Amino acid sequence: MSKKIKPLDLSQIKTSSLAQRSSKVNAVDVARIWQKGGAFKDFVNGLPDMLAAADLKTAISALATAARTNGTVILGMGAHVIKVGLNPVVIDLMERGVVHCVALNGAGIIHDLELAMAGHTSEDVAATINDGSFGMAEDTAVFLGTALKNSQPDSNGLGQAVGRAIVLQHLPFSENSILAAGFRLGIPVTVHVAIGTDTIHMHPQFDPARSGEATHHDFRLFAAMVARLQKGVYLNAGSAVVLPEVFLKAVTLARNLGHTLDEFTTVNLDFIRHYRPIANVVNRPTGKGGTGINLIGHHEIMLPLIAAGVIEQLEG
Repeated sequence: MSKKIKPLDLSQIKTSSLAQRSSKVNAVDVARIWQKGGAFKDFVNGLPDMLAAADLKTAISALATAARTNGTVILGMGAHVIKVGLNPVVIDLMERGVVHCVALNGAGIIHDLELAMAGHTSEDVAATINDGSFGMAEDTAVFLGTALKNSQPDSNGLGQAVGRAIVLQHLPFSENSILAAGFRLGIPVTVHVAIGTDTIHMHPQFDPARSGEATHHDFRLFAAMVARLQKGVYLNAGSAVVLPEVFLKAVTLARNLGHTLDEFTTVNLDFIRHYRPIANVVNRPTGKGGTGINLIGHHEIMLPLIAAGVIEQLEG
């Protein structure tokens, strides 16, 4: 390039008025200063109406509105939610009539049962994988194998079978069990098993044929609840693969059978951003209509925060 390039002349630029310019940040949306002794609802309302804080408020309002208007609320959970001590929060939402269905992956029934049976769960994998003792707790495998054997695929699925067994055997810490609460309250707790992913699959007591029948029953039951999601909420907490895939199939099945699903809210909650929940929970199901929300944060903080916000709206 032989010709010398001159810097642009800024004297001829076209300007605009700040007063008439569209802006994304407004003074009325900023955070409010916390006052000592304030109520929890004041804390939530005082969050800035921007980005994740605005999404959090929208999620809380959607859940409270659904509970207030008899809309269906489904909670899909990875087992990590159980392992960070949130069963009491989930059970309370079930008892209050906020959550109408809970969906678990296969690991969920293991940790839920062990809490009910022994009052503790979640072994140290790094300490046991080297000698092959990881996942070899016999008590867990025998209990779940027996419960699975007693399931009736035509009338109940895996979640109900395990919840029923926990209640009927009066396990010492059954008040901590989501499965037991579901059986006691008549709330579906569905279990979605992927063979080979859970420790009990290594044990001789595990019946893969019966497990397949029972988990397929639960999928159809879950799909029936998804078919009722119009003006409701689906909250996916801590499941990165299995439940987002199950939810997507349940949505298309419900629509295929003529159920209307074009005005509902989906919320994904996890401590990191994953592709599949964003695609299969937040974006794809609500593409026809509805609202998809993605919240990033630790379950042990975010889920109690959301639950408290919902309770404040319902009872405040």
